[in-house]
Amino acid sequence: MTGDAHAIAAGVDVGTEYVKAVVLAEEGQVIGRAVIPTRGYFQACAYEALHAALQDAEATLGDLAGIGATGFAMNCVPQLTHSAIESSCHAMGAYHHFRHAMTLVNIGGRQPEVITVDESGRRTGTRAARGCAVGVGSFLMFAARHLDVSPVRLDELASAAAGHAAPVSSYCSVFSATAVLERLREGAMREEVALGCIDSIAERVAEIGGFDAPIVVSGGVAEYFPGVMRALESLTGRQVITMPDPIFAGALGAALLVFRTPAVAVS
Repeated sequence: MTGDAHAIAAGVDVGTEYVKAVVLAEEGQVIGRAVIPTRGYFQACAYEALHAALQDAEATLGDLAGIGATGFAMNCVPQLTHSAIESSCHAMGAYHHFRHAMTLVNIGGRQPEVITVDESGRRTGTRAARGCAVGVGSFLMFAARHLDVSPVRLDELASAAAGHAAPVSSYCSVFSATAVLERLREGAMREEVALGCIDSIAERVAEIGGFDAPIVVSGGVAEYFPGVMRALESLTGRQVITMPDPIFAGALGAALLVFRTPAVAVS
C-alpha cells in the first residue's frame, strides 16, 4: 500500500468460466471493471480482463499500488503482488457492501461454498459441496447449449415452466448432464428441463447446510441465474440476499487485499 491518498489497486478473479477484474480506489469505490469468458490460456484471459478494467478506469498499470489475485488460476495473473483463496476474497468483497456478519454462499463456475463471515469481515469457516457435485456453472452453460438458449436467458426459459420441472439429478454433475440429454430425448418441454437444471443446482447448494441468517449470495451463478436463489430460498425456508454485482465479489476482495496486507513475493 502506498501513502498516496489517491492510490488505486486492481483485483483479478480467474475463474473456470469467466475472468473478472476491478480497479478500486483506496476510498473503496470501484472505478473500473471488466468480465470476459475464460477460453484458451488463463494468462491471456487474465491480461485481457485486467487491461479492460484499467481502460474502463482510465488508468494504466503504472498507476496501480498493487494487483491482487484469486480464483482457480490466480497464479496466472500478470505482475500480481497479493493473492488469497476465493473464500477469503469473496468474504471481503461481500463485507465491503454489508459491513456485518453473514453466511455467504459463493456459487461460481466450479465449487459452491458456504462461508461464515464474522463481524469484522473475516472468513471463519468454509464448507464446500461434495466432490462430484462441483462444476455448477459449467453444467448450466452445458444445459443452455443443449436447450438452444443463451446462458443469460436460461433463467427466463425456466420461468416459463409454470413450476413444472423435469427431473434432473442433483447428485453429480455428470449425471445431471446426462439427465438433460435424456429428458430432451424423451421430448420433455425445454422450459421444464431448464427449471429442472435450476432446481438441481439449488439442491446441491442446500445440501451443504449451515445457512444461518443473514444469507448473502455471491458468484457468477447469482449474476446470471437468479432462479437458483429463488429455489434456494424455497429449499432452506430462509431469505436469500444477492449482493450487488455478485460476479465481481472475488475480484473486489482481491483488490481490497492490496490496501490491507503486505505484498507477497511471487516466483
